[in-house]
Formats: sequence, structure tokens, C-alpha cells
Amino acid sequence: MAKELKELTKRADNYSQWYNDLVMKADLAEQSAVRGCMVIKPYGYAIWEKMQAQLDKMFKDTGVQNAYFPLLIPKSFLSREAEHVKGFAKECAVVTHYRLKANEEGNGVEVDPSARLDEELIIRPTSETIIWNTYKNWIHSWRDLPLMCNQWCNVMRWEMRTRPFLRTSEFLWQEGHTAHATREEAEAEAQKMLHVYAEFAERWMAVPVIQGVKSETERFAGALDTYTIEAMMQDGKALQSGTSHFLGQNFAKSFDVTFLNKDNQPEYVWATSWGVSTRLIGALIMTHSDDNGLVLPPRLAPIQVVIVPIFKGEEQLAAISVKLQPVIDELREMGISVKYDDSDNKRPGFKFADYELKGVPVRLVMGGRDLENNTIELMRRDTLEKESINFDGIAGHVKKLLEDIQQNIFEKAKKYRDERIYECDNYEEFKERVKDGGFFLCHWDGTEETEAKIKEETQATIRCVPFAYEQTPGVDMVSGKPAKCRVIIARSY
Repeated sequence: MAKELKELTKRADNYSQWYNDLVMKADLAEQSAVRGCMVIKPYGYAIWEKMQAQLDKMFKDTGVQNAYFPLLIPKSFLSREAEHVKGFAKECAVVTHYRLKANEEGNGVEVDPSARLDEELIIRPTSETIIWNTYKNWIHSWRDLPLMCNQWCNVMRWEMRTRPFLRTSEFLWQEGHTAHATREEAEAEAQKMLHVYAEFAERWMAVPVIQGVKSETERFAGALDTYTIEAMMQDGKALQSGTSHFLGQNFAKSFDVTFLNKDNQPEYVWATSWGVSTRLIGALIMTHSDDNGLVLPPRLAPIQVVIVPIFKGEEQLAAISVKLQPVIDELREMGISVKYDDSDNKRPGFKFADYELKGVPVRLVMGGRDLENNTIELMRRDTLEKESINFDGIAGHVKKLLEDIQQNIFEKAKKYRDERIYECDNYEEFKERVKDGGFFLCHWDGTEETEAKIKEETQATIRCVPFAYEQTPGVDMVSGKPAKCRVIIARSY
């Protein structure tokens, strides 16, 4: 093992520290000079780019178009929707001046008091207000609907406690904002985008998720309904991995966005918004990775196959490279990303450990004896199994293996999650068992008081009313009152 891997904290010893170690040592991100913000390094950003490319295609397949809206939002915009400003007020970063000047000592700069803005500006925590102020100019008639835009951007939410990818003051995301002629269309759109997120999580991230609707207290600020996908991490905690919101007519009324319907009568439009962020990288890490480092699903791995020649001298390296080049070309023609690491400044053992740490799904190794015997050593990252196989047809074998790894890590994560979903009707039992993680299906009376008591006494929250479970009436385990449904309760990030 290379030195870096020996320093990686074991999950069983300290899961939180293991995560932080892995983010840093796998070259995904690092802390920045700005408190609460991170630098996403090239390898981490390459994962985000692959996520972004696939999601962007899926959005566009539903008719969504990309646009871009300002980073800065007039403070007055935020106050127009009461629930919205209430939800974000404590997280807003405010721009008050537009110029600096040299200080009197001449050794630094200070804010120029004469350059105070007439109206302060908010660095966007989310863009509903600026977008709906814009949509007012774009929407006039029913013929202008539906209007469906998405933007890829950064947002700022001033966080007190931060952790790379999971919760940072600045993060990258996409936010979709759609306008519709009817309530039914808007509700259908919000649920459609939730299903897009779930499909992406399961098919590309290999992360099983539970789809459901949030309780009223857990809704997005200003929404009538918030739909969510919830994933379980390896410590049994929940991670909200994507949300889609039915906003009703709240923002349309706040910004006076109306259209003339087919009867030539004015109506307020109906709205949705939906988003996922770089938090998905955190989900990827915590769902699949192990004590050796990252385990990446092949569909999102920046490097899907690494090939390492083991050689003595330039002549042997040249012979191995000639043998391997057609395979490299064939794999790339299949759309598989390949790195051929023939560098001579690192020992093979160090390279192997480093690529394990970075979660490269497949490693191929060829040495002098392999060259003579027409064989190659293959290792799969998900199981760490190695085998020596015949060189002929290796490209096709690798292609099938990548598909198998993708499916295998999904099935492993799903089995882990399903074994930790429990029905529970006893509050004392729940309070003890929730400490060890898991998703608990519990009857809930629908009141904020019961929800608040659970959170205060157990640090667990209602994650959602799940769609996938048949809902039957029962008795709330906390209040003893009648309950219409079971909800997922868990501790979360």
C-alpha cells in the first residue's frame, strides 16, 4: 500500500473523518482561502462534468432549454414572496458597495463609503425571484406556455458548518424553472423531473433512492409541495439527493406574471422549480467507496480503464506498447475512457494504490511474461478481484465487465439499503435503534408538533411520505393519534 492509503481513516473507526480524508486524498476537492468554500480539483470536476452532461441531455429530452440569469438579485425581490424570504434570510450574502479605495496608510484597501449601492444586492441563494421577474416580460399569452428553462450555475448560502460537497457556502448546481397554463400541467412537470432525477441516480450513479413528498415543514420555502429522492449512505444516514417543487401561483402572483388564456381572459401562471447540486458527488462517495478509496460507477468515472505496463528498459516498454495500442484504440472507439500510464517516475505498486484510491473501475497490467504468453492481468475495483486472462478479445471483455460493475455496485447498495428499512410502531424502540442509522417506516399523525418532538429528541427528521410503499392507516407512535400514512424517518446529512 502506498503511504496515502495507509493514512486513510477506516470507515469503522470514524466515518466522518474517512469521508473528509477521501475527498482530499483522492484529489476531488480541498478547502479554499474563503471560509466555507471549496476548490473542486480537476479529478472531482471531471466527475461533475460527466454528471452534468448526462443530466443536461435528460433535461433537454423533456423539452427544457438552458439559459442564464444574473448572479445578483435586488434585495426587494426576495421580500415579495413571504415564505421564500423567511426560508433564505439567514443564509444570504449581501453586496452593499461597488468600489474599494486605497487606505490612508497606502498599504491596503477599504470600502469606499461614497460607493454604497442605492439598493443592496443578494448573491443568489436560488433564482426564483430574478427568474420570475424576467418571465413577466416573456409570457403574455397561452401560446407562450409552457416555458421551461434550466440554468447551470453557482449559488451562495452562508453556512456555519461546512463539509466538502455535502454542505458548502458556495456550490454548483442546476436549477430548472418552468411556467404552465394549468395546475395539473405544473404538478405533472414537478413529478416528471423527480423521476428524471431518480433515473439518473439509479442508472448512472448506481445509487438506489426512495421517491416521496416532503412534509409541510420540510418543503422548499415558497412551495406548495416538495418532491424528493432520498438515498442511504453507508452509515445509515439519509442524504436528500434531489428535489422538485410545485410552486403553485405564489411567485406568479408576487411578480404579476399573467397570461391571456384561450378565452382571452387573464390568469396567473403555475410554476415549478427543481435542482440537484455537487452534493451528488458526496452521495457517490458515501454510497459506494471503501477503506481503499473511491469506488466509482463506470458511467461516471473520469477514467474507466487504466492500463499499466510493467517493463525493464525502453525496448520492452516499446514492445508492450505496440501490443497494447490496438486495444487502447478499440476501447476508445467504444466510447470508453482509457489512461495508458507508462510513466517511469513511480513504482507499479504506487500506481496501483493510487488508481484504487481514485476508484478507476478496471485496471489492466501487462508485463514481460504476459507479453510472451499473450495474457494480461485484469482487476475490477468494486470487488478487488484479479485474474490473468487471454489477451485476445480483451476489449469486448472489458466492455462487458464495466456494465457488470455498474450493475453490481447498484445491487450492493440496494441490498444494503433494503436491509436497513424497518417498520416501527414503538417510539422507545425507535429512539434506541435510530442511533445506529436506517430508514424507519413509521405512522405519523401529520402534525408539526409530533414532527418537532421527534427531531428534538432523536435528531431524526421526516424525510418523506414515500410513493413506493402501500399506505395504510394506523396509530402515531409518538402521540397515539390516528395516522393516515407511514413516513420515512431517519437521521440525515
